[in-house]
Amino acid sequence: MKQVASLRYGVIFKKAFGDPEVFKGFVRDFLGIKLEIDKVETEKTFDPPVGRVASRFDLYAEDKKNRIIVDIQHERHEDHYDRFLHYHCEALLEQVATSMSYRHNLKVFTLVVLTSGDRHKRDIAVIDFDPRDLKGNALGEVPHKILYICPKYANDETPPAYREWMRAIEDSMDGIVDESEYATSEIRKVFQHIEKDSVSPYDRAKMFDEYNQEELKRKTKEEGRQEGREEGIREGIKEGIEKGIEKGIEKGIEKGIEKTARKLLLCGKLTHEQIAEVTGLSPERVKELSEK
Repeated sequence: MKQVASLRYGVIFKKAFGDPEVFKGFVRDFLGIKLEIDKVETEKTFDPPVGRVASRFDLYAEDKKNRIIVDIQHERHEDHYDRFLHYHCEALLEQVATSMSYRHNLKVFTLVVLTSGDRHKRDIAVIDFDPRDLKGNALGEVPHKILYICPKYANDETPPAYREWMRAIEDSMDGIVDESEYATSEIRKVFQHIEKDSVSPYDRAKMFDEYNQEELKRKTKEEGRQEGREEGIREGIKEGIEKGIEKGIEKGIEKGIEKTARKLLLCGKLTHEQIAEVTGLSPERVKELSEK
């Protein structure tokens, strides 16, 4: 048995999967692609940004044929399907330099690892960009693909090559793994990278930062919901009917969350984007609240 740092933390995931050999093994088993790379970039951005959002890719690598993005998401966000579709499209659009040709020189694949699970509770979900006829036959024109990977829901029907990686990621969550249960050399290398004794003080500090940020978000949401419920009950009672109570609770929760957002704005410690992420409000709504 080996004590390890959890792969739910971005800093730990990037430490392990930023190793080119580990990255190549992961891509090989999930996509069947043998990458030819000698480095993996972390926190990759495009300069200039594509579109209105400057996205940041956790792990990024490309060879002469393929552009591979691996993102770790250790929190449940309502928008993670849309969020990573946007990231994927950025990596496509960044290649188009002229209207003379829209063909992409590099195939783009995005692997999203959802360590906290997902509301659909599926082990693997795929967005395949290749056009298909009405009988479901692919035309072989567009190779780009997104895989959403939920280690928590790996099962007997999950392909064995996927399942071993997913089981290893999930095993790390409690901080103890049994290396003898894994045959893939790259997975064993992951465990070497994340062994507790090898985690630097810097990495530990980043882990604590991530943990504290998660706790702040959780606490903020709980406070907002609690205030909202109380406000909602009051509003519902005013309407005097059961339907009114239900509507009032919804309105109250929204008001409670906005009240929490105002408190965070007054503190001045978080940016509008961070407050939006913490509360679930849109950046536009946070901006409106700051101007009131």
